[in-house]
Amino acid sequence: MTTTEQTAPAVRTGEETDEEFRARLRAFLAENHPGRRPKDAAEALAWQKAWLATLFDAGYAGPAWPREYGGMDLSFAQQVIYQEEYARARVPGPLATGLGIAGPTVIKYGTPEQKERWLGPMLRGEKVWAQAYSEPEAGSDLPALRTTARRDGDEYVVNGQKVWNTRAEIADILFTLVRTGEPDSRQKGISYLIIDAHAPGVTVRPLRDLTGGADFSEIFFDDVRVPVVDRVGEENDGWRLVRTSLGHERAAGAMNQASLYRRVLDELIALARERGASEDPLVRDRLARFEIEVRIMRYTGMRTISDIISRGEPGPASSTSRLFTTTFEQELHEFAVELLGDDGILGRKDPDAVQKGRWVWGFLRTRASTIGAGTAEIQRNTIAEQVLGLPRDPAMPPR
Repeated sequence: MTTTEQTAPAVRTGEETDEEFRARLRAFLAENHPGRRPKDAAEALAWQKAWLATLFDAGYAGPAWPREYGGMDLSFAQQVIYQEEYARARVPGPLATGLGIAGPTVIKYGTPEQKERWLGPMLRGEKVWAQAYSEPEAGSDLPALRTTARRDGDEYVVNGQKVWNTRAEIADILFTLVRTGEPDSRQKGISYLIIDAHAPGVTVRPLRDLTGGADFSEIFFDDVRVPVVDRVGEENDGWRLVRTSLGHERAAGAMNQASLYRRVLDELIALARERGASEDPLVRDRLARFEIEVRIMRYTGMRTISDIISRGEPGPASSTSRLFTTTFEQELHEFAVELLGDDGILGRKDPDAVQKGRWVWGFLRTRASTIGAGTAEIQRNTIAEQVLGLPRDPAMPPR
């Protein structure tokens, strides 16, 4: 089935209650569950793509996307239900970062031709999109980026380097920021380009992290030619678009993370009971605090979804949700490793590791949580200036 042969989204035209929607979605996810993830990387990628195609073809993809692009266009209440049931079912999530970040940006700023060309294959999993923003000397200070795009007729010639790009090694398409203005133009000289990840001159090199995995990559652009029609928005106006992208990046996982950690916390409580630690009042106090925080996470996720529905943008308040979630998951995994005692030093490959080393792996993985999608320091600056209205940090570069 091609993306031009889309089936109608699985939305009832009658008066379907929220609980009827929940039951229908839960039944679909149970009946079509793709099974266990294959161990082989290539097989796992194909398995996940097949699942995304199943969702799309049945009309269960893109809960917040407009129906004209293959989404479900769900109400606020049903988006919350969707994220809760999706996490509960333990089915594969999106591939790389395109759906939650580039998708909303193309929907808002893309031309009709761009939307027609890119959105369907992205949502169905036919084309994997990965973000290419950060650079070796322009991470938190993104307006200082140096990757250049020189106009040459109907093309740009791109040169530069990007780093810490999530799942870029499997990407077909890169959405990136480039400098089309003068070297010192900062955010006033940035453009938003869509680049074929397999184009001549594009090199992707995996970066191994603390977990032993390589979900991040560095990307090199050497005289890469990109059609001007693959620029989203106007030349030198990319910073306005990236604010949308970053807001959606911080908001995309808000409700999903809340639903995920509802389950993870329940499993941590079960682990404490299994190890005879649940009677310790200090342990119970920590677990009670996590219980409070996971409920707060759910409500902040709901608020973010509500803001997107009412205003079309998550707004600066999405930084609140992002900061809360990242610190929560770090603290939860730190506690889990403490709970394991001596077993907390056994990694995933150790045959004696508790629950196949999942808690230790989570501890290592979440070291990066307060860096990705804008560092915790950047989130605090955003909250202080744009949510609380406090004076701008004089140490930050001018806008």
